[in-house]
Amino acid sequence: MIFTIAIVGAGLLAGVYASFSVMVMPALSRLSDREATTAMAGINRAAERGPFLALFTLTALAAVGLVIEAAPRGDARELIAAGASLASTAVTVLVNVPLNRQLDRVGQSSWPTYRRRWTVWNTVRAGMATAAVIVAVAF
Repeated sequence: MIFTIAIVGAGLLAGVYASFSVMVMPALSRLSDREATTAMAGINRAAERGPFLALFTLTALAAVGLVIEAAPRGDARELIAAGASLASTAVTVLVNVPLNRQLDRVGQSSWPTYRRRWTVWNTVRAGMATAAVIVAVAF
């Protein structure tokens, strides 16, 4: 059961992250810096509450649980999948969230740099979450 929760959660997060890189950020880039900053700040506030935060937290906890469960068995597939999911979590916590905080502090003057850096790292975390799913189902 923990395997299923970890991998389904990683897949859902991969979809959210990929959607931002391919749809949301390009759409925001067509707005003025002020409008884009306001919109993204609102999205970030919503993400830190409610369903997304629950999905994010549950997925991270399930991935940790999967590591704990798979390590004694030496299950490389499950360990690699959990590791890729946790790498996505680490990028979120160590890069994307601090960039969000910086956008809140600095505002629209940082939008062009924020948008580029945030999107690159968002794409990385989407790739890591996707890799978790691929490893889990393909190997």
